[in-house]
Amino acid sequence: MMEAGIEALVAGRHGDPFALLGPHGEELRSFQPGARGVTVLARDGGAELGRLDLVHPAGLFAGRVARQVPYRLRIAWPGTVQETEDPYSFGLLLGELDLHLFAEGRHFEMSRVFGAQAMVLDGVAGVRFAVWAPNARRVSVVGEFNGWDGRRHPMRLRREAGVWELFIPRLRPGLSYKYELLGPDGAVLPLKADPVALATEAPPATASRIAGAAPAAWTDAAWMESRAARQAPDAPLSIYEVHAASWWRDAEGASPDWDRLADRLIPYVQGMGFTHLQFMPVMEHPFGGSWGYQPLGLFAPSARFGTPAGFARFVDRAHAAGVAVLLDWVPAHFPTDPHGLYQFDGTALYDHADPREGFHPEWNSAIYNLGRNEVRGFLLASALHWLEHYHVDGLRVDAVASMLYRDYSRKAGEWIPNRHGGRENLEAVAFLQELNTVVAERCPGAIVVAEESTAWPGVTRPVREGGLGFTYKWNMGWMHDTLRYMEHDPAHRAWHHDDMTFGLVYAWSERFVLPLSHDEVVYGKGSLLGKMPGDPWQQFANLRAYLGFMWTHPGKKLLFMGGEMAQPTEWNHDAALPWPLLDDPRHRGMQRLVHDLNAAYRGIPALHRQDCAAEGFRWVVGDDRAQSVFAWLRFGAEGEAPALVVCNMTPVPRHGYRIGVPREGTWHEVLNTDGAAYGGTNSGNGGSVAAEAVASHGFAQSLPLFLPPLAVLILLPQG
Repeated sequence: MMEAGIEALVAGRHGDPFALLGPHGEELRSFQPGARGVTVLARDGGAELGRLDLVHPAGLFAGRVARQVPYRLRIAWPGTVQETEDPYSFGLLLGELDLHLFAEGRHFEMSRVFGAQAMVLDGVAGVRFAVWAPNARRVSVVGEFNGWDGRRHPMRLRREAGVWELFIPRLRPGLSYKYELLGPDGAVLPLKADPVALATEAPPATASRIAGAAPAAWTDAAWMESRAARQAPDAPLSIYEVHAASWWRDAEGASPDWDRLADRLIPYVQGMGFTHLQFMPVMEHPFGGSWGYQPLGLFAPSARFGTPAGFARFVDRAHAAGVAVLLDWVPAHFPTDPHGLYQFDGTALYDHADPREGFHPEWNSAIYNLGRNEVRGFLLASALHWLEHYHVDGLRVDAVASMLYRDYSRKAGEWIPNRHGGRENLEAVAFLQELNTVVAERCPGAIVVAEESTAWPGVTRPVREGGLGFTYKWNMGWMHDTLRYMEHDPAHRAWHHDDMTFGLVYAWSERFVLPLSHDEVVYGKGSLLGKMPGDPWQQFANLRAYLGFMWTHPGKKLLFMGGEMAQPTEWNHDAALPWPLLDDPRHRGMQRLVHDLNAAYRGIPALHRQDCAAEGFRWVVGDDRAQSVFAWLRFGAEGEAPALVVCNMTPVPRHGYRIGVPREGTWHEVLNTDGAAYGGTNSGNGGSVAAEAVASHGFAQSLPLFLPPLAVLILLPQG
């Protein structure tokens, strides 16, 4: 048995290296392929305890060491001598509680336990590795420190949880590593990146990196205490969506690191008046053209932008500037790159074996098996890692609809019904409910936003009431309807009036975010400006009116980068935004309008206080199809002034257009999207208009307004 074990060890096929290596009674064994000699030294003082003999030509050394004291090895290599402690002299590494919680799917601090953890163990500095691969016959840590040789550092299997572990002394942060696995059939698999890696090599390289153990030096305690109020349903949330690699690039065309991005992006977002900055996925992903939506490093910020510490500094600086940071997060699917999660231990470990459940036909990716405790726990731990370790203020969960329906993007016969025979994915529902419950418990004030494109009921309803428990939901229906309306020639808008009003039928069924996201300016859809009809003047006026309509409509706001400057071309992820456009007064005017809309949204309580409540909205004019005019009132808390919003969606000026109002006196025109500063005709109501005792729209008084062409007005009562 010993001979067979030795042959398996030197061949890299032994699944239990601790049975052979390290101290066994008075005998000590060490496998050092290519070494010329091995001497055993006392760890303290360095006294020689013995020399090991070469007992197998492949590099197995063994010998008797009489004194059983902590020791280290002096290894003579050709041309150099190395001293290190023996990885196989250390006992069990992960605690029973860690393994139990992991097997239950409730180890919420996996990022502190699994992966590569720099630590001091028994007085020895090194790195502890732990990886889940229950069906592998052997797992080894390989890296630049051992010549990527899978024979040198095979791991110990903790069978009760299918977790492999090993402590390698004297490794330092920054070194690259992967795992080499033998599958159930004994075949060597492609080298695998660490699923819980905290840092990675920069793509196109695919190895994981050992991250440092030092925590970030946070200065945002006051922010963390106040953020719940900043993100509540009665707070103004105006979100600027950013693709970090293409918002700005240097003169050489290179993407900036986190520190240089912070120098420019944070002051810009703050200066524009956005309350939130949302990044498209920054989790490590092999293909930049996926924009991050095909991630494999669910615990590691992409090395494209520097170190994890750099990302932490970015978040801290954003908080210091009063800007919240949201991240896109993708638990719906993952790419099938050979170094990733797919067939991780030679089996469908993270996904389903049956492609009717485990393969996503729309994105050619694998689908997480949310019915498996370890997979569910892996994803929950990833979400919490960003919220707790990086102080991120919330997650936007991508592609929720694809998770909720088993037949999403599938034809008849290409999907498996649930246990009740239905199309609902019960495991995904349970996972999302658990996600939102755990985030609420562990991360006070953090938000979770769903990109959910169907009419699934109760997306933002509390879990205790049977809902999914999200904080907010993207209102995809509102976006599609209103963009479709705006794309029509104004002469034809009368026949599509309901596209602008239908969103108010269901506006209070969920807590909504109104999204004009990156999805609307890619894949041949053109830019927001390009969607607008008419000559150039009308295109700009239409877009100004549309943004005015959006910012005054109930619901939180989200705008993708470039929209604020009326980018005329479709977004290109391989190039920076066209910042020279701002030399053109029309584009500069659009940017100023977005700034002023943000200021109005934040500064006028009626425009945000009851964003998610029916009591905050009342139609005044909702049925003037012939003239394509809309008017409504927004209400704040008791005692706060109401706001009147009037939209003229044709290029025809309207003189003396009477609108009923709930208060007498003077009403001030606080924003007019047709203002000269924005590139408009500067026609309006001279800054204010007095209410007249003429009953209209159910009120005893009304305003005789001039409605500029293709424009939105915001009016407030005096006092």
